[in-house]
Amino acid sequence: MADDHTHHVLDFFTPRAAGWDSRFPDDGPAYATAAGLLGLRPGDAVLDAGCGTGRALPALRAAVGPEGTVLGVDLTPAMLEAAVRAGRGGSGTLVRADVARLPLRDGALDAVFGAGLISHLASPEADAAELARVVRPGGVLALFHPIGRAALAARQGRTVTEDDLRAEPRLRVLLAGAGWRLESYTDEDDRFLALAVRQA
Repeated sequence: MADDHTHHVLDFFTPRAAGWDSRFPDDGPAYATAAGLLGLRPGDAVLDAGCGTGRALPALRAAVGPEGTVLGVDLTPAMLEAAVRAGRGGSGTLVRADVARLPLRDGALDAVFGAGLISHLASPEADAAELARVVRPGGVLALFHPIGRAALAARQGRTVTEDDLRAEPRLRVLLAGAGWRLESYTDEDDRFLALAVRQA
């Protein structure tokens, strides 16, 4: 199952990596705004889970300062290569890894940022629990997308439904089962942002 999922992710993202940023050229400010809502402080440690081409990395680096730690993890080598080509490798350490099995110790991080992440997870609750494992109690998870659920569904030629993992009732239950408490939820045409706090 995990291998099938890995192949699916690689098959989807590898051919799209080189042109990813040019397909969505206006998303930068939205990433920066969302990263700013994590409440990061200088010296904090933050993970961009499924970092893709690294669009959040500069904003995360600005928030934690030169003494902080910024990690960008992605399963697709071509996405990490695109992040380096875009000059974002200097904003954080890029690592090829699966969000389901992070090479980090328990409680190592203050926050996790995940843009467009949840719909690409093989086992969403188990993977959200893995994210919780590596975040200290009281740390923050931001699940972000630069457009809302309805706008994304329209872009993909489908209708939005309440069984969508990102629908608030489903997401709240999923996160609670994984060790997170959903604190705020925004689903507007120009932004999806769910902020959750790591439970003790």
